Amino acid sequence: MKTFKLENEPKIKSGFKTPEHYFDDFSEKVLQQLNEKEVKVIPFYKRKKTLSLAAAAVIGFALLIPIVNNYKANSNELDEATLETYLSYHSNISQYDLIQTLDDSDIEKLGNDVTLEDETLEDILAASPNIEHLISEQN
Repeated sequence: MKTFKLENEPKIKSGFKTPEHYFDDFSEKVLQQLNEKEVKVIPFYKRKKTLSLAAAAVIGFALLIPIVNNYKANSNELDEATLETYLSYHSNISQYDLIQTLDDSDIEKLGNDVTLEDETLEDILAASPNIEHLISEQN
């Protein structure tokens, strides 16, 4: 390794040079800047407060979304699948109890929706041992 001697090596000149007569009118420049209108400075802690309030609002709205969805899901309207499973698991309700609660308009709606094909009726009649009972119910 080459020996390094500080005194013998060329020195690097500084890049900063003060202009001539800079300090002659320096105090006048400083006093002139003091008299100018001050710029409003927002402290850093107030910026944090604004950002934290915005972040809290976003988090609050994000937490409200599942609550609103859960509220809508727990409405009083029951769908057909819920009613069917409820009725199937509660065996103390018979078909005759259900028939007694139907109105004339409900029976009309059921009659309009149900369309049986001849093949289906033939299969039911052929599979049932008590055909006379089924025929008497139809009339």
